[in-house]
Amino acid sequence: MTKHGKKKCTAIVLAAGQGRRMGSAVQKQYIELEGKPLIYYTLQTFEKSEVIDDVILVVGPGQIAYVQEEILDPYHIEKVHTIVEGGKERYESVFRGLRAVKDSECYVFIHDGARMFVDEAILQRGYEYVEKYGACVAGMPSKDTVKMVDEENFAVSTPDRRFVWTVQTPQVFEYSLIEEAYSKLMKEEGIQVTDDAMVAEQMLGVSVRLFEGSYRNLKITTPEDLEIAGTFLQNASAS
Repeated sequence: MTKHGKKKCTAIVLAAGQGRRMGSAVQKQYIELEGKPLIYYTLQTFEKSEVIDDVILVVGPGQIAYVQEEILDPYHIEKVHTIVEGGKERYESVFRGLRAVKDSECYVFIHDGARMFVDEAILQRGYEYVEKYGACVAGMPSKDTVKMVDEENFAVSTPDRRFVWTVQTPQVFEYSLIEEAYSKLMKEEGIQVTDDAMVAEQMLGVSVRLFEGSYRNLKITTPEDLEIAGTFLQNASAS
């Protein structure tokens, strides 16, 4: 517990991805927007947050010194107490981040560094829901009709859109729960997982509660996403 009675919250920020779909020589988390690297905006939100107590930053191989000297020090990001190198796959990077958590009684907010528009309201909701359910993820109801297809891309079914959400991060868990789930996953072979909720569901049979993120909380994956992000930043600075 913190001095205000709130349970300690550690964020694991993932910035080890290669960003191949961006088509840039620079890894996407270090591409500059409005004169600052993309990852700066993500870390700044956690730095200012009343919810997050400390941050573990997961970066690519050989990038620890670069991130410390070019991002954390110049921009005075002080909540990052640990930087670790990630693995080849996202789940390996998450596991390495989890192994660096120092307080086993905390809540863990696992967040993609490329989701630079996470905000305090989302973090507050994450804390509220993890207190109630132990496992929860940010997401939003799908704006589009979704089709399930077969191997040849013929539509086979149409889920009721009322029950279709697109999943975001942060994904928030009791540390002991998600650490156990990932420890089991690392002993398995051939299991495909695309997010942390899936690990909790498949390894422990846990029911994961969704809570409202934001349609602005997009993941920067393609050049088109970068254009949208630039517009968001320009609009924010003009307002």
